[in-house]
Amino acid sequence: MSTVVTTTAPKDTPDKEVGMHRIIGWVLHNVVWIWLVALILGFGMFNEFFLTVLNMQNITVQATVLGMLGLAVALPLLVAEIDLSIPANLGFSSAIGALAYSDWGLPWFPAMLIGIAVATLVGFFNGLCITKLRMVSLIQTLSMMIILQGALLALTQGKTLTNLSDGYVWIGQATTIGGWPLMPLILLVALALIGVLLRMTILGRSIYAVGGNPLASNSAGIRVDRVKIITYTIAGFLAGVAGFLLASWQMAITSNQGSSYLLYAIAAPIIGGVSVFGGRGNVVGILGGVLLLTVIQVGLAITNVPSFYVGMIGGFMIFIAVAIDAVRVRYFA
Repeated sequence: MSTVVTTTAPKDTPDKEVGMHRIIGWVLHNVVWIWLVALILGFGMFNEFFLTVLNMQNITVQATVLGMLGLAVALPLLVAEIDLSIPANLGFSSAIGALAYSDWGLPWFPAMLIGIAVATLVGFFNGLCITKLRMVSLIQTLSMMIILQGALLALTQGKTLTNLSDGYVWIGQATTIGGWPLMPLILLVALALIGVLLRMTILGRSIYAVGGNPLASNSAGIRVDRVKIITYTIAGFLAGVAGFLLASWQMAITSNQGSSYLLYAIAAPIIGGVSVFGGRGNVVGILGGVLLLTVIQVGLAITNVPSFYVGMIGGFMIFIAVAIDAVRVRYFA
């Protein structure tokens, strides 16, 4: 008579692996916010001014314009396209609005609406070129960026426009309870509206579907070209609003208005989880990416880091953030 001895592997080993995988996945999915908190605490340790209310107010104001541009860039990315002309559209449309007031004699509010309308039309035109003419979005929007930059230079004649009315600059200088600036409220409203659009409307679901698989979306009856045109049009509108806010905050429009925002406006939504291949991303992640980049810029500027190192260090931090996002998408999507 023989005795059979059976052995069983510990049952908790797979559970531990699954649990560890979930923990790592959670960390990577929220790495933007974790890194943001770490940087705020780190910069606060190196410079006591960083955590003051005045500096927090400064960060929120600077994040407003970048946040509007980040939203504008994110919409074409969600449909697997790109728009490089958005920062140039910001500068050109704000100059049109300012000239409508100073040279054409219009009241500041209609002048502002004209500037935003011009930016919206530029976005609509980009969408038409990409969908109807089948132009490559990267090249088409790059050419539009160069055109708008040249047009801005021609409009301003290389000068800074400062003849802005009190009403035009009011929103950029106004404060609310406790001295907090009013401008960031515009960003919060825009985030809420775009969030509702993307998550709770047929258009929003169509945007994700088109970005995920345009051929399958077309087969399912979604009008792919129309969805893309709408996203570019909304992106142009957001660029116009950002242009007005930037001019109102700076109380001036320069001949290169908005050009410094290009790379950061593209990096912010990507860091926040918006896929360059389309179909993935949300406004919460975009906000995280915007705040992270703004904190990096402000933190490096006030911690006595030499100016010629700021760009390099900021770019290195962006590289790390994008690399972490790539790992998250590949192994923990």
